[in-house]
Amino acid sequence: MADNYEIITCPACGKIMKKVYLENQDFMVDICLDGCGGIWLDNRELKKLDEKAEDITPISEAKKDRDYIEVNKDVERECPLCHKPMVKNHVSAKQDITIDECYFCGGKFFDHSELEAMRNQYNSDDERLADVRRLAQESEKMQIILDRLIQEDSF
Repeated sequence: MADNYEIITCPACGKIMKKVYLENQDFMVDICLDGCGGIWLDNRELKKLDEKAEDITPISEAKKDRDYIEVNKDVERECPLCHKPMVKNHVSAKQDITIDECYFCGGKFFDHSELEAMRNQYNSDDERLADVRRLAQESEKMQIILDRLIQEDSF
């Protein structure tokens, strides 16, 4: 993992993002404190922040008592480092949290409160993986039922 030391602009609202140092993880994150409250994570940083037990106190403290502007989450966004289009991806097995991800540099952008929401869904990676497996099995069962209905011309 390589921290970026560049001053970057928020891919959601265009404001300058502020660097916040996470001492326990020994890296910096970029937070849009004067705009939308979004968070930029460089490649592989998410793995060190995705569980409830991992300390994000510096992020919480930096974001505390601030008002953030609303942004359109549906527009295509540009990576603040590579300036390439980012892709919308689910970071939740439940597929209810969608972030912007750069396939070129591996950076990830979370809109305001999405990182916290993702962290609150599961207590551990094992719990998250169990849910992914359960959802995959449900999907397979649904596909079998659909295949049978199509074969029986019941559709």
